[in-house]
Amino acid sequence: MTQRAEVSEFLSTRRARLTPEQAGIIGGGRRRVTGLRREEVAMLAGMSVDYYARMERGNLSGVSPEVLESLGRALHLDDAELAHLHDLARNVAPNRSARARPRAATPVIRPALQRLLDSISVPAYISNARKDFLAVNVIGRAVFAPILDDAANQRNNARYTFFNPAAQNFYVDWESGANSIVASLRIEAGRNPHDKDLTDLIGELVTRSDVFRTRWAAHDVRFHRTGSKRIHHPDVGALLFDYEGFELPADPGLVMFTMTPSPGGPTEERLRLLGSLSAMESAQSE
Repeated sequence: MTQRAEVSEFLSTRRARLTPEQAGIIGGGRRRVTGLRREEVAMLAGMSVDYYARMERGNLSGVSPEVLESLGRALHLDDAELAHLHDLARNVAPNRSARARPRAATPVIRPALQRLLDSISVPAYISNARKDFLAVNVIGRAVFAPILDDAANQRNNARYTFFNPAAQNFYVDWESGANSIVASLRIEAGRNPHDKDLTDLIGELVTRSDVFRTRWAAHDVRFHRTGSKRIHHPDVGALLFDYEGFELPADPGLVMFTMTPSPGGPTEERLRLLGSLSAMESAQSE
């Protein structure tokens, strides 16, 4: 899909989901479809209908950041959606190179980062925009063993989620997790449309998974920064975490995630058990 098509579909899906009532428009007569009309979006954004129609056709050439902000308010875009719109505008600008960038080598995790992970007592790992597990601490290795041991999906959480049927048992809230993966991949694709490794992964997911393809077509975007995650681990059962994502400024594109259980809750006890089981398994393999 071209960058112009990405812009067009993103704006049209945002317009379609916003009802006149949500936008503060009273009346408006009978409607053939749900959502706002182009002229209503133009009115709310303070621009001509022709100008907005040009934007929705995917032409953001010369559109200022202020106009994008006004359009974002008109369409009730959240922070992730507005950032995505700005990314799309930057990448369709005439001075942007349309050539694909060279394939980047898999990042080498600096020893200092691995030592940092190892010093953290809760599950922690480092991931990239493609959802690869690049580094993990010992207890994190035990928690995410079903993914890390899944050789077919190459330590990639997106592949595991959509290709491995066991993922729907491992991730208790699989639906919301799947939506989050798709939405965060979409925002990364808007930010780096010429990242060949990323586009190759998305192409593989779209081709092999009807479930992914349906979600991808919705053009939803989301930051993956903080939240809760429920896991059903095959060895110790239910685990509940609050996760936090920390961008690593010295290693652009990499994010460290920590998975913190509630103090004194059952997850803490089950993590201790999981750590013991992991240590026993490691000792037996030596």
